[in-house]
Amino acid sequence: MQAGLPEPHRPVVGANGTLRPRANRVPVVIDLPVADPWFVCSRVGDGITLVSEPHVHPLLRCNVWHVQGREFDLVVDTSLGLAPLRHLVDRQLAAGILAVATHSHSDHIGGLDEFTDRAAHRDEVAELAKPVLNFLESAVYGETVLGPYRRAGYVIPELFIDAVPPGGLQATIIERGPVPVTRVLDEGDIVDLGDRSFEVLHLPGHSPGSIGLWEAATGVLFAGDAAYDGPLLDELEGSDVDAYVSTMHRLRSLPVTVVHGGHERSFGRDRLIEICDHYLGHNPGVTGGMVERAKIGHESGRRSARYG
Repeated sequence: MQAGLPEPHRPVVGANGTLRPRANRVPVVIDLPVADPWFVCSRVGDGITLVSEPHVHPLLRCNVWHVQGREFDLVVDTSLGLAPLRHLVDRQLAAGILAVATHSHSDHIGGLDEFTDRAAHRDEVAELAKPVLNFLESAVYGETVLGPYRRAGYVIPELFIDAVPPGGLQATIIERGPVPVTRVLDEGDIVDLGDRSFEVLHLPGHSPGSIGLWEAATGVLFAGDAAYDGPLLDELEGSDVDAYVSTMHRLRSLPVTVVHGGHERSFGRDRLIEICDHYLGHNPGVTGGMVERAKIGHESGRRSARYG
């Protein structure tokens, strides 16, 4: 149960870390200014563009990464889904776009239904096949979510948005249908864009099927919520601290040049090591069992996948 909410309004935590309200919870009607445009696109170089929602609080402000390829494009995560996304990343390539969900939490899959080709790790597939609820009121969330952000100095507002997209929003609870994947990803799979390729790294801890996409040729890592420069959440339903410890050991040894996380700004290898060491210092946990299993799975063979 979530402390601080009256019993009839306390939400139930879903298996994918989202919070589901009780049936008699009444959503708040939103009356906020309109922000047009809703998304901001920033080129970060090397054919990569960041698409962000500046009017969403950092806790729910998912980074959307658009990677241009010769044969098709890649989109890593798809935001809260408060406004249409695809037109910002669609270059009208014949082979289209592959949208990869780094995990199934609702702040990362809001626009996934706009894409025909959708991929995620097999341990997230079941959650993506269920309806999803987004909650914009901070009172719905418990201390396992809000506490790390408060302790890090973030202000927690009543609403996690300070404006609405063109067309407005009717309420603070948004329900969406399932977004089943068309491609299941596993450790060691290769996402081949034609002129660049990304290896799937299984990075559990935040969620069972959290993944990163690793381009060895450039040292670029799209890390999702496994590693970002902000409070890491490991007390959600489906989170596993021991698995997270193993993930941190693995990431610490990765020769990255830049990490593009699921939230907050990008950073380099030195900062990644600091983030890993901070987590490991607070969570001694296991010492590498899951890392060895991941290596075994990786060495058993890679699957190269082209999408079109």
